[in-house]
Amino acid sequence: MTALKGILAASALAGVSIFSVQPAMADGEVNIYSYRQPDLIKPLLDEFTKETGVATNVLFLDKGLVERIQAEGANSPADVILTVDIARVMEATEGGVTQPVTDNETINKDIPAQFRDPAGEWFALTTRGRVVYASKDRVEQDQITYEELADPKWKGRICIRDAQHSYNIGLIASMVAEHGEEYTETWLTGLKNNLARKPNGGDRDQAKAILAGECDIALGNTYYVGLMQTNEKEPEQKDWAAAIKVLFPNTEDRGTHVNISAMALAKNAPNKDNAVKLMEFLASGEAQKIYAEQVFEYPVMPGAEPSEIVKSFGAIKPDTLPLADIAANRKVASELVDKVGVNEGPEG
Repeated sequence: MTALKGILAASALAGVSIFSVQPAMADGEVNIYSYRQPDLIKPLLDEFTKETGVATNVLFLDKGLVERIQAEGANSPADVILTVDIARVMEATEGGVTQPVTDNETINKDIPAQFRDPAGEWFALTTRGRVVYASKDRVEQDQITYEELADPKWKGRICIRDAQHSYNIGLIASMVAEHGEEYTETWLTGLKNNLARKPNGGDRDQAKAILAGECDIALGNTYYVGLMQTNEKEPEQKDWAAAIKVLFPNTEDRGTHVNISAMALAKNAPNKDNAVKLMEFLASGEAQKIYAEQVFEYPVMPGAEPSEIVKSFGAIKPDTLPLADIAANRKVASELVDKVGVNEGPEG
């Protein structure tokens, strides 16, 4: 429990989120450092603890996870790293805060080779599409492309969250990989000029803005629509979701940009056996079903079906760009966002 106390004390000082799942009689513990929002992983950890008796302690950060583990050094309590976006996955491995899990048949049989690092440094768990939320009332078209977001016909009609957020940087990096830097700069300039306001909020806030009439289309991840549709704690989010339809961009050509959530074993994991046990569980068919049914993501396990709610959005045709190509263009994408001044909002 010493590691847990350290997490609690440091977290209180840093102002980051923590939660624990503690069984009546704990059979050890596992400490998770997560970029994944707590409500998205709690159903999985609840089930893991129920099955194994292993208590889970989660430290949630929205930034600086790698730097934190580096600063903690050999005494870091981190056992498992949960992250979103291939670029953040690469940041962790290149930052030297992970260690490989090799020749683990339990994990490897459930996660296809294209969704895991050949050296065993990381393993994808789910995919999600970066789609367009469109007003049911004010947008008639049922197809769209990312390229079209720069079309002047959308002037004053688009909302996005912070353009430097990893979800948007991943999309912009895919545009660089597809079209090159010069084209992407021009495209970003057009997108900026079409914004209805300065980028702000999260993906759900963009749906809220569409309902309020502040904009007609927005960028968002697929799973947030399912989370809004089923949100009993904040039922107003059901209204946000009811106001939008999901458009999968570029279905007629290269496909919709997708990214991943992933896991890795922390370099100095003090509870390594329990950490691997958790990773095996997260890769399992049972966990994949929870991702699909409760978190509304696309499982990576072959044959695993998305939920009925996600199916109702329509079929997704994923972009076949290698994730490594997207990660390689992340820095350029970030620089272009600053160069164009996307986060300054529309001119005038």
